[in-house]
Amino acid sequence: MLQRLFKPRPAAQAGRALFKALSAQARHPIFYERLAVADTVEGRFELYVLHLVLVLHRLKGQGVQAAETSQSVFDTFLRNLDEGLRDMGVGDLSVGKKMRKLGEAVYGRIKSYDRAFADADQVGALQALIARTVYQDRPDATSAKLLAVYAAAVVGRLAAEPLDDVLQARLDWPEAPLD
Repeated sequence: MLQRLFKPRPAAQAGRALFKALSAQARHPIFYERLAVADTVEGRFELYVLHLVLVLHRLKGQGVQAAETSQSVFDTFLRNLDEGLRDMGVGDLSVGKKMRKLGEAVYGRIKSYDRAFADADQVGALQALIARTVYQDRPDATSAKLLAVYAAAVVGRLAAEPLDDVLQARLDWPEAPLD
C-alpha cells in the first residue's frame, strides 16, 4: 500500500523522461561545433530553453495528461536550473534571486517562441528570435537561420508524432541542418 501511495504519478515520470530527452538533444555537439552556439552557461541555457519550448509547444492544448506532463517537464527544468546554480557555487542566499531572474527569462522566451511559431514566416521569426537570444546578436546570421530551420522542423516533426509517443519520451529529433 505504501508503494502505491508514494509511486510517482505517470505525468511526473513522463515529465522527467521528456526533460532527459530534451536535455540530451540540447547537449548534442553539432549545435556547438557546427552551428556556432557558444559553449558557455548562457549558450547552453538558451539551447535547453529552445528544446524545452519545442516540447511544451507540442503538449499545449492536448488534454489533461499532456498539461500535467508539460508542467512536470517545466518543474524538472527549474529543479535542474536550481541544482546547476548550486553546483556552480551560487550561495543559498543568492539562488532565489537568480532563479527568479532565470524564471522571468524562461517565461519571456516561451511567449516569444509561441509568437514565432504562430508567425506566417515562422522560420524568419524564429531566426530573428534565435539571433537575439541564442547568438546574443553576434553577427552569425547563417547559424541563426540554420537553427531556426531546425526548430521549425522539430515543430513539424513533433506535431506529426502520436501524443502517446511524445508522452513516453519517444521523440524523433530531426538532424540539424549544416548548410
